[in-house]
Amino acid sequence: MIDSVTSDTPDGPVEEQIIHMATISYERMPMLEVLFDRFALSLSGAIKSYSGATTEVTLTDFSYGNCGAALDSLAAPTLVAMTSATGWEGRLATVIEPKLLFSLLEFMLGGRTAGEREWEPRSFTTIEKRIGSQLCDVALRELSSAFAPVTDVEFCVDHLENSPRALVLAPPASACIKVELRVEVEGRGGNLIFVIPNATFEKLRPQLIESFFGAQLGVDTGWRDQLAGSLQGTNVDLTAVLHELQVPLNDVLAWQRGQTIDLGIAGDNLATVTCSGRPMFRAAMGRRRNGSVALRVTEKLEDKEMEELNGALD
Repeated sequence: MIDSVTSDTPDGPVEEQIIHMATISYERMPMLEVLFDRFALSLSGAIKSYSGATTEVTLTDFSYGNCGAALDSLAAPTLVAMTSATGWEGRLATVIEPKLLFSLLEFMLGGRTAGEREWEPRSFTTIEKRIGSQLCDVALRELSSAFAPVTDVEFCVDHLENSPRALVLAPPASACIKVELRVEVEGRGGNLIFVIPNATFEKLRPQLIESFFGAQLGVDTGWRDQLAGSLQGTNVDLTAVLHELQVPLNDVLAWQRGQTIDLGIAGDNLATVTCSGRPMFRAAMGRRRNGSVALRVTEKLEDKEMEELNGALD
């Protein structure tokens, strides 16, 4: 994980820097750092699925500072997506550097063999903005999934800007987080940057300032999805239990061949269908036109009821 740093330290003698650092204080958010670290891992696969190109994403910077310094550090012109966070009641800036945008654009339009060229600053075309907007959508969906263990949030691009100088994100002196990720697309690429004012996730502050000690947050669920998919195609044996009768052992020992035993089963009794001894659902019995016995599911057993039945079976 990238260690957090303060991005608005001024140039000058060491004494001036020490005095400057003493006048500012930004609260670290260890949980937020972990979330973005996990986000970088999942984003590689998401961009690869979107572009069809081998992609590697690395978290290169996670810094605490103020909004003014964070926006001033961005090169201009660059593509900036003003993003709203539904559930947080705030906004953030998603920034795509031109090198990343054009590398992705060339690969997707068949320019894999073309050499990398220097980009001359200019306005972005409609196609470039559309590709940039789609890349933002891919990244923001993964970011929403990364925050899922902590909170439900949906990100949506409001509009695109050509210059970070034109952004009205938050007061310049307000605290913010700047996250920088290096996106390599088959050896070429650029940076994807997020600038998030602290006010945007103020409601999450108690969770984000907690230290992370492992647990299950951010665990890669790919193996779980694969296992679930494999299990869905597995054959299982089901047993339909129509009725269970408790009889004294003396009576059982006294049974003789040809004796009729009254099981006390009514015609409308429901069968309990079990799998490996675990009750799953109840079903009504009947016959199909070919004479085969069939079951029609009438009731799915809730967890509490299943526990009671399991206890009775035990």
